[in-house]
Parts: sequence; C-alpha cells; structure tokens
Amino acid sequence: MGTKADDPRREGFLTACGRRIRIGEFRVGGEAGVAGRSRVTLDVGPEPGGQSRAWAGLTPGEARALAALLLRQATRAEAEAAAPGR
Repeated sequence: MGTKADDPRREGFLTACGRRIRIGEFRVGGEAGVAGRSRVTLDVGPEPGGQSRAWAGLTPGEARALAALLLRQATRAEAEAAAPGR
C-alpha cells in the first residue's frame, strides 16, 4: 500500500535550485497473515523544466545512514563557508 500525496507521513521542501524533495513511507507486503515492511522513500523531483528525477526506497537503517552522511556533509559545507577568506 503506497501513500497519497496529502498523507501526513509524506513531507517535503523545495531546494534553492527548484527541485521538490519529498520524503515518505511505503509499506511492502502485509498481506493476510504476513507482516509488512516499511520503507522510507526519497523522491527527488525534476529540475525546473527538466525531466530527470530520482526515487529510492530505503530500509530504516539505510535512511539513517543517508541522514548521517547528509549531516556530515552539511557540517563541512558550513565550516568551509565560514572559513576566513571565503
């Protein structure tokens, strides 16, 4: 069962370059008597006027690993921007 666009479990934002990034949940399986698995979805929409887009379904562990990498890179980018002479 997927989520609808207005589902409160789906969040997103518009990047400075105009791409819409949405994070949500996708449930895999869960038929009668079978436990389902949740995936965290990452949907990177196309650039304005473009066609390319990316989508990934991540396990909770993969989503946490991605979040950690993004935070580490954001910290580095902020440090570089704040460095003297920049």
